[in-house]
Amino acid sequence: MIGDIRALLARHLPGYEVHTVVPAGQGLDNTVHLVNGELIVRARVADPAAVRREVALLAAIKDLVGVRVPEVLFGDDKEGVIAYYALPGKPLDQHPVRDPKRLAEPLGRLLSALHGVPRERARELAPLDVYPAPTLLHDAQLEYRDVERHVPEEQRPLVERFLAAEPPPEPRELRLCHNDLGAEHLLADPGTSALTGVIDWTDAAVTDPAHDFAKLYRDLGPEVFDLILASYDGSFDAEDRRRALFYARCGLIEDLAYGLSTGPSRYAEAALAHLEWTFTG
Repeated sequence: MIGDIRALLARHLPGYEVHTVVPAGQGLDNTVHLVNGELIVRARVADPAAVRREVALLAAIKDLVGVRVPEVLFGDDKEGVIAYYALPGKPLDQHPVRDPKRLAEPLGRLLSALHGVPRERARELAPLDVYPAPTLLHDAQLEYRDVERHVPEEQRPLVERFLAAEPPPEPRELRLCHNDLGAEHLLADPGTSALTGVIDWTDAAVTDPAHDFAKLYRDLGPEVFDLILASYDGSFDAEDRRRALFYARCGLIEDLAYGLSTGPSRYAEAALAHLEWTFTG
């Protein structure tokens, strides 16, 4: 892979000297390398349309959302690669901040701007992505069978009551969403607790805006979640909250299963650490 990156950079950035290439992370869809301590090269399964879409999306929203996003140097459709200079800050899942409440206002403004993109423009920037709640619940039920023994016995009733309940109704409207707004994609300064960037817009879609709130609830907790809502200009009622909690719970089970199987163990550790507040909200 490192040889491939060197060849890729020679083709797209002639004259750029490569001194170091180090792995910088791996998720469900992407692998990331850091070149010379400054350049992010992110690769996924080649999908030319997805690469073009993400590059266009980032160009369109960089001055809109009030938070730094990657400024793409180049996108390679064939290789499924996007390259950009690393943003400041550290991933929140690996470098917790001292005062997470400071993240609430910029996240509320980000979601206000993103969800406020007119529908017609949103459909030009991202695909429609609607995954029915009953299907999500069924997937969570199957995944829980594989991870149940790892859940503390006293917390299992919380999860099992959720899995036995009816899923929420489908959303009334769809909006442009990041659609994977977990702590691993939030960059912050650990010392000042300032939000410094939002990365990995691969899964951006026109979908239920409650998806964007779900992982924030799961990863940052109910208090920060409520502060985010206080800075949010869009509508968000009791039914929206119900769907956000539903998605948060399904997502936690998915992360637990991923972290206990093929993914980094920190996903499972975070899922277990956040289980109680996620399933009691």
